[in-house]
Amino acid sequence: MILNTGNRTDIPAYYSKWFYNRIREGFVFARNPYNQQQVTRYLLDPEVIDCISFCTKNPAPMLPGLAQLSAFRQFWAVTITPYGRDIEPHVPAKEVVMESFCRLSEKVGPSRISWRYDPIFITEKYSLEFHLKTFAEIAAALAGYTDHCVISFLDLYDKTKRNFPEGRSVNRQERFAIGQGFAEIAAAHGMRVKTCAEGRELEIFGVDAGGCQSQEVLERAIGLPLIVPGAAMTRGECSCVLGSDIGAYNTCGHGCLYCYANYDQDTVESNMNKHDPFSPFLIGDFMDGDIIKAAEQESWIQRQVTFDFL
Repeated sequence: MILNTGNRTDIPAYYSKWFYNRIREGFVFARNPYNQQQVTRYLLDPEVIDCISFCTKNPAPMLPGLAQLSAFRQFWAVTITPYGRDIEPHVPAKEVVMESFCRLSEKVGPSRISWRYDPIFITEKYSLEFHLKTFAEIAAALAGYTDHCVISFLDLYDKTKRNFPEGRSVNRQERFAIGQGFAEIAAAHGMRVKTCAEGRELEIFGVDAGGCQSQEVLERAIGLPLIVPGAAMTRGECSCVLGSDIGAYNTCGHGCLYCYANYDQDTVESNMNKHDPFSPFLIGDFMDGDIIKAAEQESWIQRQVTFDFL
């Protein structure tokens, strides 16, 4: 199975101490975000967890303790965007994150880390030309530390519209200019551009539309073939393996205006105040009426067949 940590929050940036405590304890509890009384207990055992997937805007807090994950296979997605404090109030400067990205890559290997440049939106300040220029600067800094970059365009969820009213969709002409420009820049630095849940329109520029965390991506990261059950691919618009997430919504402190995972900052602050790094839950602890169920966990590694991942 794949254990996900980053669909709902940013555990490496804000909860690294808690996560390492969970690794040492060997289990974690996760609440169903749509029914808080339903709790799933996951064993943190490398015999059944084929890969831990991280998604973060700041991997630095995890780096000092990374040796504690030596028994686990890992895949990292690190977001580095060009936006300032007006859009991402509490995200470290991109230069800081780029340095952490390179240090992480040196520890886990370039095939186990992806650079995310998303979401992309265009305003007077963050123009098409600005994106092309900044993408080239970041790509040059990350050359040799990853082999691909995942891009996506701003999705106008209801939460996003409320918190980021100036945001707008990127039109087709702009998407094509970005797809072509980014693909050429990435290729010059030994990378390939990937999209996720964006359709196939940019494939004409050599963009890989196969998704950010597909079976193929994970197999390449861990160097082993997988037999992934269909139920693990939870989204119709992509083939990514995104289930079994131990995070919680409304718990990420970055404060990004475009965020889909936070309702508002007051809710986030309230939840973060309930965090206990020694609790088996990310937020809070056991509650009356909790219905706890052990997760069905088994390895998906196809152990009878081996092949080379280039």
